[in-house]
Amino acid sequence: MSVKDLNHTLGTAIGELSDVSTMGGLFHEHRDGAPLPSGRALEEIVDLCRAILFPGFYGNSNLNSKTLEYHVGVNVERLCQLLSEQILAGLCFVQGKDEPVCPTERAQQLAVEFIAKLPGLRCILAMDVEAAYNGDPAAMSRAEIISCYPVIKAVSNYRIAHELYLQGVPLIPRIITEMAHSETGIDIHPEAQIGHHFTIDHGTGVVIGATCIIGNHVKLYQGVTLGAKSFPLDEKGNPIKGIPRHPILEDNVIVYSNATILGRITIGQGTVIGGNLWVTESTKPGEHLVQAKKRKEYDLRPEDWGGL
Repeated sequence: MSVKDLNHTLGTAIGELSDVSTMGGLFHEHRDGAPLPSGRALEEIVDLCRAILFPGFYGNSNLNSKTLEYHVGVNVERLCQLLSEQILAGLCFVQGKDEPVCPTERAQQLAVEFIAKLPGLRCILAMDVEAAYNGDPAAMSRAEIISCYPVIKAVSNYRIAHELYLQGVPLIPRIITEMAHSETGIDIHPEAQIGHHFTIDHGTGVVIGATCIIGNHVKLYQGVTLGAKSFPLDEKGNPIKGIPRHPILEDNVIVYSNATILGRITIGQGTVIGGNLWVTESTKPGEHLVQAKKRKEYDLRPEDWGGL
């Protein structure tokens, strides 16, 4: 192919790739003066939140009781600045072309209101740490839980994102939970409602849908899915959004590994769901669901084991 033909082919491809009419929502047109959300800034925001919520475990490790207030103050000041900018970017991102200038003062107010909720977030995260420690005999200390266990990283991101979601901040909460998803393999939607003393053992592959409601003292194991069974469709055949479609888990529920719970059903208080089960119906409080055992003729009895 000649150089002329190569240039023509490239020019054609560029023209097709630049045709806005073919993009179907895949193009975000930037407005002058409107910031865009930054993944790098949001990573720093999460790091700052973790350093504030768990001082000495994240961020600067050379802390003591005399320097703590100074370091927390520095982190909060930086967090307020970054979070204001990113909330503003989220607000601008969802605004239409004809809407007024992005609300800078509103973004600053939301950032300050979020920071005011951090003491309460620390209290509930302390309960989550306690649940993880008490629920795992392999854990030697709460410090080990905070430093090493993926559940604390994932749940911290979730609780940060959930507060921002409740404030009406667009886009940013979902980015923050997806950051934890990438880091830990735990996928929690920021809209989900989760009570205190919540823990996930091991964690990899857990999915918690947007309209899930989870009570207090609930424990999940790896591979658990709390999902939707089906999606009601509108007159155009598209899924209807915003309706409750995920499970409700009442207090003191335990769900073992690779169990799948689907639909708007209620798992009653104190229910235990065994591993690898598929659950699509509500349970009564205190039920224990396990796989049916089917004995085969060639199964060995304990007395057959001999000296093996």
